[in-house]
This record gives sequence, C-alpha cells and structure tokens, in this order.
Amino acid sequence: MQLRSILATDCGSTTTKAILIELIDGEYRLRFRGEAPTTVEAPFEDVTKGVLNAVGEVEELSGRKLLDGENILTPQNGDDGVDIYVSTSSAGGGLQMMVAGVVKSMTGESAERAALGAGSIVMDVLAANDGRLPHEKIQRIRQLRPDMILLSGGIDGGTTKHVVELAEILRAANPKPRLGQDYKLPVIYAGNNQAQGEIEKTLNEMTDLTVVENIRPVLERENLNPSRDKIHDLFMEHVMQQAPGYKKLMSWTDAPIMPTPGAVGSLIEMIAKKENISVVGVDIGGATTDIFSVFEEQFNRTVSANLGMSYSVCNVLAEAGMKNVLRWVPFDIDEKELTNRIGNKMIRPTTVPQSMEELKIEQAIAREALRLSFIQHKAFAVNLKGVQKERTISDAFEQSESGESLVNMMELDLMVGSGGVLSHAPRREQSARMLIDAFLPEGITQLAVDSIFMMPQLGVLANIDKEDLKEEGRKAAVEVFEKDCLIRLGTCIAPVGKLKPKATVMTAEFALPSGKSERYEVKAGELIRIEVPYEPIKAILTPGRGMDLGAGKGETIETTVYGGVTGILLDGRGRPFILPTSKDERITALNNWSKATNEYPEVDKD
Repeated sequence: MQLRSILATDCGSTTTKAILIELIDGEYRLRFRGEAPTTVEAPFEDVTKGVLNAVGEVEELSGRKLLDGENILTPQNGDDGVDIYVSTSSAGGGLQMMVAGVVKSMTGESAERAALGAGSIVMDVLAANDGRLPHEKIQRIRQLRPDMILLSGGIDGGTTKHVVELAEILRAANPKPRLGQDYKLPVIYAGNNQAQGEIEKTLNEMTDLTVVENIRPVLERENLNPSRDKIHDLFMEHVMQQAPGYKKLMSWTDAPIMPTPGAVGSLIEMIAKKENISVVGVDIGGATTDIFSVFEEQFNRTVSANLGMSYSVCNVLAEAGMKNVLRWVPFDIDEKELTNRIGNKMIRPTTVPQSMEELKIEQAIAREALRLSFIQHKAFAVNLKGVQKERTISDAFEQSESGESLVNMMELDLMVGSGGVLSHAPRREQSARMLIDAFLPEGITQLAVDSIFMMPQLGVLANIDKEDLKEEGRKAAVEVFEKDCLIRLGTCIAPVGKLKPKATVMTAEFALPSGKSERYEVKAGELIRIEVPYEPIKAILTPGRGMDLGAGKGETIETTVYGGVTGILLDGRGRPFILPTSKDERITALNNWSKATNEYPEVDKD
C-alpha cells in the first residue's frame, strides 16, 4: 500500500518533535517539522497535550488540516489528515531496567546487550559472581525500583543452581515498580531452559513473569532477539500504560510506540545492513550519551548515563579531569574560571553559549564527553566471551578478561553524529572537528550529522509490523534518512602510525569535479581542508614511511571518496593522536587547525 503522507512524533524528556513526510513525485520527503514542550509532568500530566501542540505547529506551517479537536485525522481524506501516525518516546525517564546473569562477563553482558539494544537504560547488572553478598543485592534491587528486570543465566541443559539462586534473591527483594502501584513488576526469564519450572515456582506469584528463549543457548552463540522483542512488548503493556496520557496516545498510533534509543538503533542497524557498511552513530544529550555501532554485522549500543552536556556536565569534568577538558580550549584560561563556567551550565542546564569563548568551552567539553563514551562503548562491544576455550565452570567464574573489541576504526565506513551540540553547532565545520577529535577515525571515513534529530521517528517508521505497511514504511524511512535527515559533512582521511617531526605522512591526488587534478602533501601535525561538494571524487592516497591508510604500511590506495558541506579533511596529526604538552604550542596548534578548517572564522572588526 503506497502512503501519501506520514506523521511521526518523538516525545523526548523535554521536547516533543513532530515531522510530516509526504510522497512527492514517487519519493518520500520531509515537508514540515514542529516542536513543543513535553507534557508528562504537572500541571498537564498528559503526554498527548505536547503531541497536539507539536502537530498543531506542523498543521499551521503546512496549511493542511491534521487535527479534529483532540484527534489526529487518519487516514488522509483529500488534503486533510495523514495516512498513518507513528511515535517514539523517552519521556518520563525512558525505560529503566536491571539485568541479571550467572557470570557477569558472559550471560550478564549478553543480557545487558539485549536490554540496551531494546532502548533501555541499564541501571545495574547483577551476577552470581559480582562479589556482592545476597543482602547487598536485595538492598540494591529495592533501592533502584526498575521498570522491568531481565533474568538470564546458564546454557540450555547446563546446571540450574546459580540461576535459581538469583531468582530467590529477586523474590526476597520483592521489588516494586517505579510507575504505578497496582501491578506486578514485569520479569523476563531468558536463561537455561532446564530451570524454567523452578523459576516459575519461585517468581510466578509475586511478579509478572514471561519466559522466552535463552539469551545464550550455547556458549558460542547469542540469541538476543526474543528478549529484545519481549522488552518492547512489556514496555508498551506495562511501563507506558502507567505514564500519564499514554493510553490515549497508544490508541492514536498505527504501530506500537518504541523507546527513542531503540528506534535510533534499529535505523542505524538497518542502514548498515542495506549498504553493507560499518557504522558508528552517537546521540549526545543533556544527561546521557548513546553510542551505536555495527561492525562485522553485529549491532551494539551503550548508554553513558552520566555523560551529557547540561544536567551531567559536571560529571564530564569529574570523569575526564580538568587537564583533559583544558587541552581542547584554544585560548588561555585558568582552571578556576573554567570550573565556574561549567558550574554555571550545571545550575542553568538549558542555556546556550552567548559568546565565542563560551562556545569554544562547550565544544571542548563535548569532545571529552564523546571520547569517554566511546571508550566505554569499545570496552562493551566485544566478541563473545567464554568462546572456544577449554575450561571448567570454575574458570568461567574467575574469568574477568574481556573479549576482543569489535570496534575497528580502520574498518569504519560512516560516522553519524546527532544531539544538540552536534546537530545545532553554529557551523558544520565545528561538528566535523568534534567528531574527528573525539573519535579519532583511521584511514578513510565518511562523516555526517542528523540535521534536526529525526532518526527516532524514522526508526519507528522502519519497524512497522503491519504487512500492508511494512515495505512502504521502510522505503519512506530510508529515502528521508538519505535525502533530508543526513547532512553529509565530508570525508576524513587519517594515516595511522607514529609521527616523525616535519616528515610527510601522506600524499593525496584528487581528480576534482572541475576536471583538474590537485595534489597535496601532508606534513606531520597538519590538518588540511579541501572544499568539494558531496559527490564522488577519484583519489590516489599514498601514506608516508611507516604510515598506514588501511592497505598496510606504505601501501598506496586508489579509491573513490566523497566531499560534503565541510569537504575532505586530510588529518596528518597521527594515530595515536598526541597534543603538544606546552601550553603555548598547544594553543597555537589548536588555532592553526581551526584556521585550516575555517571552524571559527575571524569576525570582521570594522
């Protein structure tokens, strides 16, 4: 069934955003966007009020009748109404979960991956071997009051003792849900199938227990989808039912409401699969930073729940340390003044920078928030632990070593940034610099930002289950993502290897669209910008001695690269990247890189 028009909303913790997509000449395009404050708290306590206000703005801008009193008009009739309406939500703090597994570094992590992939914030991971005494675990469960608990452990047919003990701890804690007092806490059991009877006996009466397939049926394989799907279902049935106004909102939508991060993740997963590429996506918010990645066809998501740009800004300073934030500030400022400025942001989290100095400080903090979140992500996005090793169960309990991280920056094809500080930076060059400095891409990497943060709405659109809408929903999501959502910043080309002062780290030859050929020689520590639009450009790239661009040390690569809003950036600053330690040299280097990329253009004094 072809859709003529689609209305999609995202109910965030502070803002509700609405977009209108229309079919124009056989293509789906974003037409209008509106936003309004989210209304889950007093005095309104009804999420639909914010939705109606945001849709009302779209109605005004488009000149189309979309509302009939307090109803969204569906399906489209003439020029009135829309064919379908979908929504995502992270209002009311999103979905908060606890997970439990027998071995922390194996089933515990698999359960955490399933919960994060479904769009939840994982408050804690309990495990039989996490070093806490039973009474400490019981106290922790009572204290956190999650929306839902995912219990896993053991391979199918293995020992049941430890997972049953975890269930008994849960029963002793008798946890109460965060929202609504009249219902039992949802618990999903996704562990050893031999223990199902015991688990049901232990938890059936006091919790709303659901049994799904084992997350780790054998050591060598993860089976996350049944748990993820069940988390979505229970999120709708229980958590959303308790939030003010959601019952009404659910009756309006043509597809189940998805948690915002789950929708973003599924869109990134879908794009990686469709294009057959490796992708890293980041959403940096006021309180948290979410990172999504697809490497070797494996999807991972992490939430750095204490790294954000407003409510959590002091945590960034505490975790990164003053020195690390200061190293990105391209002017002389003492530590005390920097601390005061960050403190002001903590007190007034919704303010935006009012001067160039404030903007530079905010973007310095963003680099550290992104860098720290990515370190956490790389540690979590690993190959399965406990695989292909001969050992006893006691070895598994003692195992603390990590699997190998799946994140390989040399293999990365596309990096997508979103969230206020990246999507709404005054200049796109600033977004590109923040992404490059924080993530340090290697080899050849395309950079992009989400223009107005519409990835959640497109994610839910791509996940419509109704047979007659499924294909059209995916088509609309992909077309709008590629044409209206992504702003292609350009390509970063960065050779890897130890820098030798003044040495040539790379030579690059480009056959430009104008027909002429240009050659660049990049010296150690240089950053060069080539202004070219988003179109294919033939390139011959030769790394300097001891340097690697992806084909091996010193090996030339002939390939096609793409320009963009910021063009092609040749990054000769080395990987590993090391900033000068002397203050004057560091400030000079930062200002040289800014000038080279036109990041903060000089304001005409006259």
